[in-house]
Amino acid sequence: MSEQQDITVVHVMRHGEVDNPDGVLYGRLAGYHLSELGRRMADRVAEHLASRDVTYVCASPLERAQETATPIAKAHGLPLASDERLIEADNIFQGKTFGVGDGALRQPANWKYLVNPFKPSWGEPYVDIVVRMMQALDSAKEQARGHEAVLVSHQLPIWTVRSYVEKRRLWHDPRKRQCTLASLTSFTYRGDKIVSVGYTEPARDLVPAHLLAGAKPAKGKSKAFGA
Repeated sequence: MSEQQDITVVHVMRHGEVDNPDGVLYGRLAGYHLSELGRRMADRVAEHLASRDVTYVCASPLERAQETATPIAKAHGLPLASDERLIEADNIFQGKTFGVGDGALRQPANWKYLVNPFKPSWGEPYVDIVVRMMQALDSAKEQARGHEAVLVSHQLPIWTVRSYVEKRRLWHDPRKRQCTLASLTSFTYRGDKIVSVGYTEPARDLVPAHLLAGAKPAKGKSKAFGA
């Protein structure tokens, strides 16, 4: 195989905006679908990728990820695969509102879950996230070898595996993740080795300003709604 043919790109996309008026940390809960704006984000990214050599599209089994991936698969005439390894990270606060001074953190009974931010103690260990996400990326690379793949996942798993590949510590300040709604984190393989990581925001103009990567939360919009 020539050097050019042995280049594979795996784009890992965060899903679009979710309809979640109550501000619940929805985690792995079923029943959370894209909002109308989220569907527009998904369509925008599908347009952005329409001319790319995409031969494999796969998503987390959660509705918001499946709905985000659907227009991409359709644009390329491909079936949409599902992979449990792309699912959102497990979290003890799933199904609750979450924030300092309100929601779940007001309850002293929940404070015991905050003792170890390095693991973290409130949810799935970062190391476990890395293992399953690297397996999903490697599987996609094999499916699309010499071409491009699109995987749709969730903010924390995407940021964690990117941090691992870029040799950063896995524990971090969630407010500093570079993984905006409908963004693409793209891993380029030469053969079986990742040689570069790129990041783009094709739907940036559709994302509310307070939800852009690195933005400070707007007043009244600081709760973690899930990712």
